Amino acid sequence: MKKSALLLALTAVLVPAAHAERADRDKPMLLEANKISIDDVRKQQILEGDVVITKGTILIKADRIVITEDKYGFQRGVAFAGKNGLAYMRQKREGREDYVEGRAERIEYDSNSEIAELFHKAWVKSGEDEVKGDYIWYDAISEKYLVSAGEARTPNDPTPRVRAVIQPRTKGSEPTRPAGKGERLDLKGAGSLNAPAAQE
Repeated sequence: MKKSALLLALTAVLVPAAHAERADRDKPMLLEANKISIDDVRKQQILEGDVVITKGTILIKADRIVITEDKYGFQRGVAFAGKNGLAYMRQKREGREDYVEGRAERIEYDSNSEIAELFHKAWVKSGEDEVKGDYIWYDAISEKYLVSAGEARTPNDPTPRVRAVIQPRTKGSEPTRPAGKGERLDLKGAGSLNAPAAQE
């Protein structure tokens, strides 16, 4: 199997009810940079130098970002490099107090599909879960991932691998506390463990 075909689909990695902050779609986009070039005819903005973009809970930081807008008003942004040679993005998860964060050499984000693609040295963290690879495709609506390990840069490099840390989850259960001293332990369904009385 070729290394480039080494793909790992991580679906439903997160709690299925938690999605990207839906209100972000209707928020204005705020742009900050050392230099901004705007081309109204091509519907394109080029931001350069310590770029920061916010749109609701979405935050993107990079050295250079190119934003294009389609005829329906949806934006597509491409973020290049940044501090430590990586671009950075973050977005709050719907109904939660935690965020999805990502870093890569290049990040592409489509505001219509809410899909982010991270290229080279890619890392995404959502809650306590993390994935790393050479390429990450992330759907903010369904919270699904596609992660590729990429290829070795030189023949002496070790075989690239995808890495993921997935925290355990309990299905719809509340965290339990241990019984206190002298407190009776209530086992739900324990009655079903008793053998039925013998019929005469």
